[in-house]
Amino acid sequence: MTFGSLADLAARCRPWILTPLAGALGGGLAQLLGWPLPWMIGALVGVATLRCLGCPSVAIPNGVKLGQWILGIGIGLHFNRAVLEQILAHLGLVLLGTLLTLLTCTLGITLHRRAGESFATAYFASMPGGANEMVNLGSRHGAVLQSVAAAQSLRMFVVLLGIPATYAWLFADGQAASLVHPGPDAAWLALLFVLGGLLALLFQRWRFPNAWQLGALLISILYSIGFDLHIGLPPGAGEFGQWLVGSALGCHFDRSFFRRAPAFLLRTLLATLAAILLALPIALTMSWASGLDARALLLGMVPGGIAEMSLTAEALNLLVPLVTAMQVLRLLLVLFLAGPVFRLCSGRLGIGKGGELAVRE
Repeated sequence: MTFGSLADLAARCRPWILTPLAGALGGGLAQLLGWPLPWMIGALVGVATLRCLGCPSVAIPNGVKLGQWILGIGIGLHFNRAVLEQILAHLGLVLLGTLLTLLTCTLGITLHRRAGESFATAYFASMPGGANEMVNLGSRHGAVLQSVAAAQSLRMFVVLLGIPATYAWLFADGQAASLVHPGPDAAWLALLFVLGGLLALLFQRWRFPNAWQLGALLISILYSIGFDLHIGLPPGAGEFGQWLVGSALGCHFDRSFFRRAPAFLLRTLLATLAAILLALPIALTMSWASGLDARALLLGMVPGGIAEMSLTAEALNLLVPLVTAMQVLRLLLVLFLAGPVFRLCSGRLGIGKGGELAVRE
């Protein structure tokens, strides 16, 4: 029996069985090569490569939830009272910067609209939110869901592969605020995981996006600040969480993804790169006005994920709570405002469901 037939048999018995293996291989190789966030990015590339080779693989059941649960607790433990005071002192500036970077999504909307895409498709494909969340919102307003999913996945792919590597190359030897955490405390961690899991289940029941990440993150932040905790995750726990999340993210990509509507994906790529470049002068201006680290500010504004950008900040010893706070703020603004703003714009522009003009000449 050949290797290919064994792989097909394993995939039929357990459709997800090849995913963690490819993720572990990719993560291990990435660590040997010295990649940033090796167990997340390496796992993503490993699983995506497997799928592009034609091997069937799906996400590990509940794997992304477990990974987000672990990473949410770990990221929240970077918060302390001193850092919270610093963020609150510049809250207005941080909020302004976040709103300004959200406006960069109009570049993508304009590019797609000029190419003939419907307003709904262009809008939800360009919003810097999660792929699942934007697909769900787009389905309620008549967007082309395959295009929305492809655009969101490509943006995630570019940010995850490009930003950590660029930061590691440019800033790995730079000086930054020291973030030192003692070892784990079993009693506190057990309490945080239990409470974080319960809150995540409640968020999931309320259909909150990224419920397991946000639930664990919120509990960890509240307890870390309230009790002035100075603890961290056990050795290897963060890498395990990265591996789970990276393996799940890799399942978004296959050969059909890269073949789908090349012109649409090219416009999405250009809009993503433009949004990142526009965030740079905003971050520099905010840094000049506040004295905060421009590198952390830029990392907080790029359209990436909470865990991914926060882990990048951690790997480079930047101000993790600032990056996390800005990413959470951006996500919440997108999730709560994307639908109402779309309906407002549709009404003002006379656009009906599906994003086409309600009254044609």
